[in-house]
Amino acid sequence: MFPKASQRSIIHYSLLLTILLLGVGLRFWHLDRKPLWLDEVLSALFTMGRSDQDIPREQFFSLTALDQLLTLQPGITCPQIAQTIATQSVHPPLFFCLMYRWLHLLQPHAENWVWAIRSLPAWLGVGAIGASYYLNRVAFSKSAGLASAALMAVSPFTVYLSQEARHYTLPMLLITLALAALIQMQQDLTRQFFRPWIWLGWVVLNSIGLYVHYFFALAIVAQVMALGGWMGMSQRRPLYHWGFLGGAIAGIVLCYLPWLSTLISHAGRPETDWLIPYKPDWLDRVAPLYQMVVGWVLMVIAFPVENQPFAIKVATSLILAGFALWLIHCLRTASQNLWKTISFRPATVLLLGFTVGVILEFFAIVYVLGKDITVVPRYNFVYYPGVCALLGACFGGIGSASEPLPWRAWSKTTGRSLLLILLVGLISSGWVVNGWVFQKSYRPHEVAQDMALEPHRSLLVVVSYTSLQDIALGLSFALELRKLYPIEDVEKSVRVAFFDRSQGYQQMWKTLARSPQPLPLPLNLWVVTPPGTRAKDYPTRLRLASQPGQRRTLCQIDPQKFYRIGFPYQLYRCAVKGGKSL
Repeated sequence: MFPKASQRSIIHYSLLLTILLLGVGLRFWHLDRKPLWLDEVLSALFTMGRSDQDIPREQFFSLTALDQLLTLQPGITCPQIAQTIATQSVHPPLFFCLMYRWLHLLQPHAENWVWAIRSLPAWLGVGAIGASYYLNRVAFSKSAGLASAALMAVSPFTVYLSQEARHYTLPMLLITLALAALIQMQQDLTRQFFRPWIWLGWVVLNSIGLYVHYFFALAIVAQVMALGGWMGMSQRRPLYHWGFLGGAIAGIVLCYLPWLSTLISHAGRPETDWLIPYKPDWLDRVAPLYQMVVGWVLMVIAFPVENQPFAIKVATSLILAGFALWLIHCLRTASQNLWKTISFRPATVLLLGFTVGVILEFFAIVYVLGKDITVVPRYNFVYYPGVCALLGACFGGIGSASEPLPWRAWSKTTGRSLLLILLVGLISSGWVVNGWVFQKSYRPHEVAQDMALEPHRSLLVVVSYTSLQDIALGLSFALELRKLYPIEDVEKSVRVAFFDRSQGYQQMWKTLARSPQPLPLPLNLWVVTPPGTRAKDYPTRLRLASQPGQRRTLCQIDPQKFYRIGFPYQLYRCAVKGGKSL
């Protein structure tokens, strides 16, 4: 028989392994089932070694051209990707470089490339589970580490982030590790014993994070505020303590100097203007307050509400509200027990200071810069590691080697609450992987189904654009259309085109009229326009050029086929000019 200490250790690490395996299962469940959305298409283009110059414009092209466009280009270097990102995007380059190396390792085919580009964020999400365990083990206790890891494993929010080919799980992993280093830096300051590798590791983690996502700067500022605030509130600190912190901050700044000018140029780009409310009123000033609260709830529970019948919306909203109130009640007692454990107070203050600091930064962006980042819950990745760590400390048992709490007492109070939270999170994650929650404002699969309403007819799709984001939107529709047509019909029945509207719609319609369409008549033409377009803004007739020797094509609007799923799209029925059937 093993000694009791060894038995407890075996049980402990078996639970950790189980949690990690559960996290893997949830993140890879239906990984490639949901359609790629706009930002994921951009990730695919950049990480395949492509740029906006590779996308056909002002002409109709076959869906089979997507195979070449979304094929990994060999021999692309990180500096080349960084140059493309610097000029055609508003993000740092490191994630896209890592993704390119990942795809180069996997060598995906046309059938599995969507799974391949989403698998790296999924694995990084699993890594964040392990990092959360480490953070709470360093800050609190082994049991708190298990609780934090379990909460992150089944969190619908983190499962949602892990299943998207975007740069959210990597900074979340780095922030979690940086917080673990920050806790150890706090311990060094308390014990007057400095471990240089800890401080250097904190500098490296935060420097890397800045090259992954610009919002990482919010996490760095909040970390400095939290540690500096704790140092100021505690006993008088020697000057060299502040020197250590100042030197660490200087190290991060020096590491980021090569990209600083690019950051400044990106700050003035219009790609983030969609966060500015259109004609803001008093409701737009109040909305961030409840949107922030909703984002907190979605970290733990997410039941179907979006695009559901009214009765289901009411029922699920009541469940969400009731669970949130119950969780607040449980947190009152659990947080009091956490605060009573004297040895855990410094870490609690630090993590709480970090979390509150980021939230205050969010509100500053909303009310000072006028950009409502609370409207998209995914940006909460910046402070979720702090929230998860505090929840794990509250519900994971507050005992330590020096101040143990009786196991039975814990299991009767916070233990049962934790089990219920994990069960609800597991159910919520099931909704996430099946696409019932965290839905996008537009849904490519539904749009594609609307466009393919008459598969026996030829199909043209025209997407108006002023930016690369508009083109990525059209590509997401094209990818879904590709799934709806037999492969032998794609080449002869479907074409897509992007037409520039930056000079106005009149010029766009003229360019469309001069562009020969290669498909047989009659055909259906769908025109996708920006969100503000109304049905009456579309012309009643359009004329298309035909191949040499053919009569001109006339397209008549179908007033019954105007749809709006995020973006409006209108159907025209086209035939030979003078023909009877439209």
